[in-house]
Amino acid sequence: MAEAANLGKVILITGASSGMGREAAILLARGGHTVYAGARRAERMEDLSEHGITPVQMDVSKGEDNERAVREIINAKGRIDVLINNAGFGLYGTVEDIPLEDARYQFEVNLFGIAHLTQLVLPHMRAQRSGRIVNVSSMGGRIYTPLGAWYHATKHALEGWSDCLRVETAPFNIQVVVIQPGAIRTEFGDVMGSRLRKYSEDTAYKAQVDSLLRLMDNLEPGTRGTAPEVLGKVFVKAATARKPRRRYVSGSMARPLMFLRKWFGDGVYEFMLLRMFR
Repeated sequence: MAEAANLGKVILITGASSGMGREAAILLARGGHTVYAGARRAERMEDLSEHGITPVQMDVSKGEDNERAVREIINAKGRIDVLINNAGFGLYGTVEDIPLEDARYQFEVNLFGIAHLTQLVLPHMRAQRSGRIVNVSSMGGRIYTPLGAWYHATKHALEGWSDCLRVETAPFNIQVVVIQPGAIRTEFGDVMGSRLRKYSEDTAYKAQVDSLLRLMDNLEPGTRGTAPEVLGKVFVKAATARKPRRRYVSGSMARPLMFLRKWFGDGVYEFMLLRMFR
């Protein structure tokens, strides 16, 4: 395991109003770092100030919010050492049924918002000759599941984008790390289910939709995902280790599903999916 780096980093983490982002922000602040926590729902971050964290109301899909957040941190601290791009959501429904406008918004949040924030912090990191970008992808960046085409498309894109960025920024001592969570006990499943019902519940794909919703409903409480605080610790490693890995995999089902697809091929993987969602 990589040795922890020196304390005292200035860190901006998005998607910090709940789940993994919130847990990571608290742990990083406890570790002595200066943490700015960004999210759309500012009212859900009010108590973070009790942990020494500065809440920042921001929607990563809005350029003016990103610019204001970065400007606020630079004016106050003079630098940004770590950007953790955690904000995102899962758009589930069939390719045939989801309006392209909604699909574009999925990319705005899960990819282009990340890209814009990264563009804003990179000049400052180059000037200080150090920095780290931590992009929160998913096991969904390496596998695929029924009815998640647009969500998986954003995460597959983020994986390739991050790899290219890592090589581009290496000469400036800027590191790029990817986190690939599995199933986590957060609001993700509720949001996914509500959109799935909205778009595809009464369409030609109803049988697949019902199968997926039934599978989610029938999961035993202990198997519905890893606790977000577990991923919070992984975020801390990714953000502060002296020699971070390129990728951190953690969370329920992540390693077995990624292993199955990689080593047994798409045929076996899809056979398993069809059995599960039959």
